[in-house]
Amino acid sequence: MKINPMQSVNAYQKLQEAQKQQAHDKQTRSDQVEISKEAKELAESQENRSAEKQERINEIKEQVKNGTYEVNAQETARKFYEFWN
Repeated sequence: MKINPMQSVNAYQKLQEAQKQQAHDKQTRSDQVEISKEAKELAESQENRSAEKQERINEIKEQVKNGTYEVNAQETARKFYEFWN
């Protein structure tokens, strides 16, 4: 039986080359995210609404603090009714 040590060395080198190639492929790949125009517009409108809501909240807080805030009982009852029905 003849043993060829070069065959095992070649197999090892091929394995090393394959592993290097896989590592290189992983490094060159990258994830990308693209946000549509509609999504950007939606995000912008949400920011605008948040600012409007915060402004309204500050107005109500100021009215409560000054004692000038008045609750419309009928409107509150109507909204509760609409919500639960």
